[in-house]
Amino acid sequence: MDAIARLLRPRSVAVIGASSDPAKTAGRPVAYLKKHGYAGQIYPVNPRCDTISGLQCYADVASLPEAPDVGIVLLGAERAHEAVRALAARGAASAIVLASGYTETGAEGARRQQQLIEAAGSMRLLGPNTIGLVNLTDRITLSASGALETDRFIAGGIGVVSQSGGILGSLLSRAAARGIGLSKLISTSNEVDLEMADFIDHLADDEATSVIALYMESIRHPEKFRAAALRAARAGKPLVVFKIGRSESGARAAVSHTGALAGADRMYDALFRQVGAIRAGTYADLLDIPAALASGRRVQGKRIAILTSTGGAGTLVTDSLGVAGFETPAPDRETGERLRALQTGDHAALDRNPIDVTLAGLEPELLRGAIRALQDSPSYDALVVVVGSSALAMPELMAGVIEDCLPASDKPVLAFVSPHAPEVASLLNRRGVPAYTAPESCTAALTAMLHQARSQVGATASAAIEPVDASDFPAGSLDEAQAKQLVARFGVPVAREFIVTTVGEAEAAVAELKAPAVLKILDADIAHKSDVGGVAVNVSAAQVAERLQRMRSDVETNTGKTPNRFLVQEMVTGGTEIIVGYHRDPLGAAILVGMGGVTAELFKDTSLRLLPAQGGLAREEVHAMLRELTTWPLLDGFRGRARADVEAAVSAIVKFSEMAAQMGPRLVEAEINPLFVLAEGKGVRAADGVVVLAAEGNEQ
Repeated sequence: MDAIARLLRPRSVAVIGASSDPAKTAGRPVAYLKKHGYAGQIYPVNPRCDTISGLQCYADVASLPEAPDVGIVLLGAERAHEAVRALAARGAASAIVLASGYTETGAEGARRQQQLIEAAGSMRLLGPNTIGLVNLTDRITLSASGALETDRFIAGGIGVVSQSGGILGSLLSRAAARGIGLSKLISTSNEVDLEMADFIDHLADDEATSVIALYMESIRHPEKFRAAALRAARAGKPLVVFKIGRSESGARAAVSHTGALAGADRMYDALFRQVGAIRAGTYADLLDIPAALASGRRVQGKRIAILTSTGGAGTLVTDSLGVAGFETPAPDRETGERLRALQTGDHAALDRNPIDVTLAGLEPELLRGAIRALQDSPSYDALVVVVGSSALAMPELMAGVIEDCLPASDKPVLAFVSPHAPEVASLLNRRGVPAYTAPESCTAALTAMLHQARSQVGATASAAIEPVDASDFPAGSLDEAQAKQLVARFGVPVAREFIVTTVGEAEAAVAELKAPAVLKILDADIAHKSDVGGVAVNVSAAQVAERLQRMRSDVETNTGKTPNRFLVQEMVTGGTEIIVGYHRDPLGAAILVGMGGVTAELFKDTSLRLLPAQGGLAREEVHAMLRELTTWPLLDGFRGRARADVEAAVSAIVKFSEMAAQMGPRLVEAEINPLFVLAEGKGVRAADGVVVLAAEGNEQ
């Protein structure tokens, strides 16, 4: 076995700093190992005790009868490294360090953490500042979490990896109360060595784990996480991630609009999308969604049947599903006939959805027949059964009826428990029926199941292009003309323009264009020219002298700088303005596409993709990005509008992404805003651009 396998399934455990008082934190690990049935060897280490919990106690690590697979270190941060060094010298495979007081506390803590790393050598470390791990599959509790006071836990298919120790205990206790089965729970915390990606990679091969739930604060090594997540996806193990920090924009001060639009949290969204992970919107979703996915069933469409014996509860579910884009069609003719044949009288409402079989909760055969009719129906992709108040009197009977129907179909069957009856929801979960006490939870679960059925992981790169030499462009912020020269070198069409310094040159340039033009200042230090009076549109040859002089005065008033270089540019009309941007942060490099022009940051209608490991974005990926925009209809012929040249836009965006991929870290920021997408067959034109380059050798 490798070190992680030995950590999760140790044959022997040493507990360094163990206390004989099980009420103390240092007394818990030994007590919990015995309480929950650990079958391996337990070696308490404490020089002041002869025995602990009936076990022989050892004075130090060197005195142990064998090298343990795992050492749980309960000493404080000042001494923990001594125990780690002793375990490494004894030949232990790994150590779990519970103490806090490391990098989370500042410079002195960082020094202590470095001591741990040096003391461990080649031995693996979990923590520090961790609560440990719990392997419910094999009844192994290497933890001091008070949640382990619970007498009974349910082993199941959901593995949990948390960067917070307290969250591990919270999920453990919540799952036990709700009847949801877990396999392994690991708290990685400071991740001085073993990190979230290591355990995702391991759980991808764990036969007992079918879904992996992550409580995430950050990703320390994005490429390692990406590789592990893709491996889990290809193994059929869905990842469900609750990522905290959504309220932090994470956007650094940026020259371009893209830096503000592609904040840190959106980069996480792009990464999760690329690896097929499902992002939990709420903390409750972190159990609700895995509970549904662990059933192994997938939703193949959006048509949901709701079977209820209480109208109000059925309406709650219908409304929640409708907001999320699901459909609740009425039964087809054949299904309706099967339902009507089940119940005499006029109590039932069987020609609509929710399908209200009043009193069905008291008639198991009627309920069983209705469930099977809806499972067989070609009109539905999944079924939600509303469990009403009648189930309180006969919970076993109700749960048994639904459970009996599961083998008849692979369609998902969920339960919404309408009265406050946590014991009923727990019973249903234990019987293999994902059960929820909020209609929104049913919706979140079905949305995730649909996502999992349709998910495509990985990113397809564009075809390889010939290398483009951009070494002649200077470091720092390029001016607009240089920025467009750079993107043009990679194949992006740009508007015609002339650099001018005098009124005469400006008049000659407008005459050359033979049409009204756009006049702009040309200054690398002023990216947002409109804000300072540095842009004039629809300028004729007769007007250009007066407009240039006025622009020079306005810019000087607003910035204190007198512009001496200008652009005279063809005025592109009749197109749809989009923004194309490049953003890089610790998670990787991404391409952003969205509604462009001066309203880009106002409307924030954008789509984001991380670049693949090699090359730019593939055409099909760019097509998908454009279709995700709320403003996509403007490109696609909305209300008789001429259809835009979408294929030319896709080509330009692909070329832009290839530039980003080829230039790599040297490209600090890049943006085209706007890129005019003209009518179909007329192409695109880049009308403005921002580029910031790092100096050669100073790429970050």
